[in-house]
Amino acid sequence: MRIIKLNATHSTNSYLRELFTRADLDDFTVVSAKKQTKGRGQMGTIWESGTAKNLTFSVFKDVSSLGMEQRFYISVVVALSTFKTLKVLGIPNLSIKWPNDILSANKKVCGILIENVIKQSQLQASIIGVGLNVNQTDFGNLPKASSLKLISGKVFVLDEILVTLILNMKYYFRILEVGNLELLKQEYETNLFRKNKPSTFKDAEGLMFSGFIKGISSDGKLEVLIEDDIIKTFDLKEISLLY
Repeated sequence: MRIIKLNATHSTNSYLRELFTRADLDDFTVVSAKKQTKGRGQMGTIWESGTAKNLTFSVFKDVSSLGMEQRFYISVVVALSTFKTLKVLGIPNLSIKWPNDILSANKKVCGILIENVIKQSQLQASIIGVGLNVNQTDFGNLPKASSLKLISGKVFVLDEILVTLILNMKYYFRILEVGNLELLKQEYETNLFRKNKPSTFKDAEGLMFSGFIKGISSDGKLEVLIEDDIIKTFDLKEISLLY
């Protein structure tokens, strides 16, 4: 795998996407940075990270063999790859918070931002951004954030985690590319945060309601059992889980 290491950049996703417009990239080309000055998370949020303490990187993946209806499974693959990596490292109480945050107990340790390149209604490539809190111990006013060091008491070698994570990503992408979606869906749902537990949600209008997470639909929407035994599906912008 080709790994491009930077001391600093605005965003590894933006850097890799720009690189893609100028050159042919090999699958699993990685851009890693000690510091991101404008790191981005889901839905325009800012990703804050201490310099050289965490893993902030992006991966290029050719996904032209996949159909548009399978694009959520790119997110499933990356979440499972990260989950498996942290499990091997001995991080306890891991779960995947839909769509792809990785939690230990109820603390977020990893955020994932996937930006797909689409041409003429066809998937071409994915720029997969991963922000993993590793050795940082101070998160200021982010009470739901934690790190591998805070959880385990250990100091980790960033490059070793990166290589392991990419190898796991290759493993899960092979499963996706041969079309074994059910296997991926089953493993994802097995590790879904608060599955089958009473939970409180907030909809796009700010109204709160209760329900039980049951799983995901084939296109990646969250399936929630609400009153009167009705299962309703929600897209990312339509619901947030309060925890």
